[in-house]
Amino acid sequence: MSLTAPGAAETGPGTCPHMMDPPLLADPFGGYGRLREQAPVVRGRFVDGTPVWFVTRYEDVRRVLRDPRFVNTPSHVPGQQGADPRESMMDLLNVPHQLRVYLLGSILDSDPPDHPRLRRLVTRAFAARRILDLRPDIERIAEELLAGLPERAEPDGAVDLLEHFAYPLSIRVICELVGIPAADLDSWREWGGDLVSMRPERLEQSFPVMIRYCHELIGERRAALREDLLSALIRAQDDDGSRLSDTEMVTMILTLVLAGHETSAHLIGNGTAALLTHPEQLALLRKDPALLPRTVHELMRWCGSVQVARLRYATEDLELAGVPVARGDAVQLVLVSANFDPRHYAEPDRLDILRHQEGQAENHVGFGHGIHYCLGATLARQEGEVAFGTLLEHYPDLALADPDGELDRAHLPGSWRLNSLRLRLTP
Repeated sequence: MSLTAPGAAETGPGTCPHMMDPPLLADPFGGYGRLREQAPVVRGRFVDGTPVWFVTRYEDVRRVLRDPRFVNTPSHVPGQQGADPRESMMDLLNVPHQLRVYLLGSILDSDPPDHPRLRRLVTRAFAARRILDLRPDIERIAEELLAGLPERAEPDGAVDLLEHFAYPLSIRVICELVGIPAADLDSWREWGGDLVSMRPERLEQSFPVMIRYCHELIGERRAALREDLLSALIRAQDDDGSRLSDTEMVTMILTLVLAGHETSAHLIGNGTAALLTHPEQLALLRKDPALLPRTVHELMRWCGSVQVARLRYATEDLELAGVPVARGDAVQLVLVSANFDPRHYAEPDRLDILRHQEGQAENHVGFGHGIHYCLGATLARQEGEVAFGTLLEHYPDLALADPDGELDRAHLPGSWRLNSLRLRLTP
């Protein structure tokens, strides 16, 4: 896998970078890396064309992620008046006004005091001990899917790992945890694809159906509670004794299922492609499977699918890395450039599964940092360990089906993901 797309244009000094610029879409590693070396904070444009500050260096990104002067909800900026600036993105996607609360009011966009309240409600389900208890189930699902891969082969003998392993594994795991019936997994996978496609004609059809489904599922589960996360949310009460609202529950379901399975699936896809194109690293892992936890961390750094954080908004006039930022300004934290910052990493472009030492604090921002650190990070790491470990054990001769061809990538802003990953299971 190459970090630089052939023919990608330069993002030169003096330009105003836009997240939809072809060079940034085709080569975010190089494009945002050039911005990082140009300056720690660069004025640019968000997906919808609105002004934004790109923050690109590791220490600055971590600093903002834990700085309470930056909020995720623009209405929490003192003196903020007028329409929510995120509404322009909703307009771009043709999201009906009555449904926008489900996208703009998630735990990902919340601030204190709502954020700790919402996070507390789901923290128990994602506690490390409970996630470890899920490992046998994850291994069972992985073994079942891998055993069936030969039957999924295309006429030329290749198998799409994303279609037949990465996606089914990740969505089955998160849906079992949340309490989504197995019969509905295909619908959720389709809805997830519609949401991340950023294509209004797909989203405006599927999103209302998805919302209606969640409300109906909550009603059904209230009548017959189980031992799953959805039932726990229904039982949950905040410190004042008031029940979590149905809107908050629907939003939580959407966030956990859609964000959870998409990111895990593409970690598996990106990571497999990275290992297969770096045979010396693959050989190290084959020789010592105990390196799996360190490998997952390095793959999250080197080719994680989420390349930017949610927009943050300054609540006061301040200075960021020597650059004046005005109250209300939007800040885009660029995780991909932070994870390749040579000020923090030796030879950052090199994939090195020995880079992250056991027992040390997490040495990347692939899962974020601060109060919005990824709620499902432990689950994602465990899925990655199981997926890579069982895949290499089942198919020791695994190889790219088209080793001389370009990987089939989707060019989406802030995301690094494959459309497919064709592999040969045997020589």
